[in-house]
Amino acid sequence: MFSSINPYNQQKLKTYRADSSQTIERKLKQADRAFADWSALSIRERTDYLRKVGVYLSMHKQRYAELMTAEMGKTLKEAVAEVEKCAATCTYYADHAEAFLADQSIETDAKHSFITYQPLGPVLAIMPWNFPFWQVMRFAIPGLIAGNVGLLKHASNVFGSALAIEEIFRESGLPEGVFSSLLVDSSAIEGTLKDRRVKAVTLTGSERAGASVASIAGSQIKKSVLELGGSDALIVLADADLEKAAEIAVKSRMQNAGQSCIAAKRFIIEKSVKKQFTELVINQISKIKQGDPTDETTTMGPMARLNLADDIERQARESIAKGAKLVAGGKGTGFQRSGCNVAPILLDKVKPGMAAFDEETFGPLAVLIEAKDEADAIRLANQSNFGLGSALWTQDLDKADRLVRQIQAGSVFVNGLMRSDARVPFGGIKTSGFGRELSEVGIKEFVNVKTVWIEKS
Repeated sequence: MFSSINPYNQQKLKTYRADSSQTIERKLKQADRAFADWSALSIRERTDYLRKVGVYLSMHKQRYAELMTAEMGKTLKEAVAEVEKCAATCTYYADHAEAFLADQSIETDAKHSFITYQPLGPVLAIMPWNFPFWQVMRFAIPGLIAGNVGLLKHASNVFGSALAIEEIFRESGLPEGVFSSLLVDSSAIEGTLKDRRVKAVTLTGSERAGASVASIAGSQIKKSVLELGGSDALIVLADADLEKAAEIAVKSRMQNAGQSCIAAKRFIIEKSVKKQFTELVINQISKIKQGDPTDETTTMGPMARLNLADDIERQARESIAKGAKLVAGGKGTGFQRSGCNVAPILLDKVKPGMAAFDEETFGPLAVLIEAKDEADAIRLANQSNFGLGSALWTQDLDKADRLVRQIQAGSVFVNGLMRSDARVPFGGIKTSGFGRELSEVGIKEFVNVKTVWIEKS
């Protein structure tokens, strides 16, 4: 049995019975059968279905937002925005998928040669709880339009969201088996992934989970895409718009209670402006209003689970023990916390070797790191095992053009908020994973890039 618990008040919302082996087998059979018919449809026919998904999401966004808020604690405003983003992504791919997947003619000495993009089959998606709808939809929308079918293993604390997403596809008219949720724990994943009917896997999660899933997929010679989080650097150079940088830094770090893979986690600031920037950051943090996530005036809700809140405290405490200074969110080594409700924590004097520098901090913990100059800032940003997103703040765009090429990350946002967007690829390097989601690149991750060569007669 699995339980979903409201993190704000710790009330049990619902319990779910785990899928039996017979149920898993039935869903695998359905997916296998559905793939034959779904992949035979034209891209235009599949995009028509996904347009309906977008409309359905927009019509019912409040209901689904309330479900997310109850299950994992994000503010209702953030939850509504998440559903809207999913709906917009349906429209984006419906508008562009036909062009993305069109046959590509290649000039050779053949009579005719071209590349065609064909789906692989059932794809297993192992997804986390922090963006219960968006994480799933950014895989499912392009994957289904490309002709694949989806099998979702969602995080157990958001099984309500998993079933709701299945409902969305069903109510939008997609045939049975094109998208199914598996209500299972991690122990059932290996057998499912090894099943011959499952052709590929995508995972968003921890480095440890990614290594395990990639190992299994590799042993079966199956394609995998991994997004494993990060310790994203936000670099502030001396010529930056400091007020705007501080505002966006805090927004990036504290949105979704800091539970975002691509949040700005390490603020790296040139020494000459660090004092001023620190004051601005503290001022921005003071404006955050914590409380009931269903209250429209609340700007930051609780963390999703008690153990996650415990871990953020551990990382902060261990860093303080090594010389970091707590400048917001508590006193000494004590933190302002009630259950899953953790006040924003700001640490100064953070250096390599501290948990807050070396590890992914998945919660409302921001850190200040001093850099001697721009070269030192880039060095510190790259001194990480992760490489998902990053940000660079400078008003010299010629300098920015030079420095973005030195930052080791899957994306760099100059003078703006780090985020995912359907129009551009999303993913990382190093232990942040491999492969890309979204954009034209993402829709082609789970297709057979087939060469066709027609010889001259």
